[in-house]
Order: sequence, then structure tokens, then C-alpha cells
Amino acid sequence: MIGNATIRKATLGRWMQLGAVTARLPDSSRQDVPQVTTLSVVTLAFAMLASPLPASGEEDGKLMFNNACRTCHSTDAGDNRLGPNLHAIVGRKAAAAEGYAYSSALSRSDFTWTAEKLDAFIANPNAVVPGNNMKPYAGIQDAEQRRKIIDHLRASDGN
Repeated sequence: MIGNATIRKATLGRWMQLGAVTARLPDSSRQDVPQVTTLSVVTLAFAMLASPLPASGEEDGKLMFNNACRTCHSTDAGDNRLGPNLHAIVGRKAAAAEGYAYSSALSRSDFTWTAEKLDAFIANPNAVVPGNNMKPYAGIQDAEQRRKIIDHLRASDGN
């Protein structure tokens, strides 16, 4: 996977190449080509370096949670949405978030959420709890993405 720093370096290199090409064009050819000055290249470089980068997999996990889960779930205690809040989910008994009406299938389940159980559920909810209400969510197949989401859930719980 290409990191943001690599992309930024490649983009900066491309801008510098454009500046070098523009500098070599005859005056009559330069009229239609935007001038890339040293100042604009330096300004671009500082802008690229100043923009925030994810500090770690924690930021990746938050982004993955936001993209795959946040529409229906929150990590804030008591903030039930279309799905129950996931605050302190690791170590919590299944179907135990206060104020949420669970499916009968999940209500009948008898387990406590562990990282391993969450991993299996995020991968394929129907395999873990057949008849759950997580439709149309079909699961996340990438194990690394699931791990990052679970790490984010743990971090947001303070665990």
C-alpha cells in the first residue's frame, strides 16, 4: 500500500518536473503553459507537509469504522441509532445495550463480545447470529480492516 508521504513526495516531484519543463520551453511556447515558479513549488511542498496524516492504525480504524459502521452505530454510550451503540462492546454481553430493541435472534444469543467474536461477526454476521437485523450489511472480508475497526472500538472505550 502506498502511504500518504509517498504520494506527496511523488506529487511534489511531478510539480518540480513541470517547472523544469516549463523553464526549458521557448518563450513563444510558454504562453499556453502555466508558469510553475520556485515559490509555487515551495508553497505546495509546505501545504502538503502541513496537512495532517493519520498518526497510526488508530486513525485508519476510525476511518474504517466511520465508512463501514457509523451509519448505524455510535461509540458513544447511550447513542443508539439504527443499530445499538458500541461503547464498551468488548466484554459486554450480547444484546445488552440499554434502550435498544434487539432482534429476537440476537436477544436469544448467549455470549459475551470478545475481540474474536467481534471479528467473526464483522466478517459474517449471519454465521455468528443467524437471523440478525444487520441487513444489508454482508460483512468485511479483509482481516486487517476488521482488526483496525476492533482496535478503534477498544480505543474509544478506553480499554
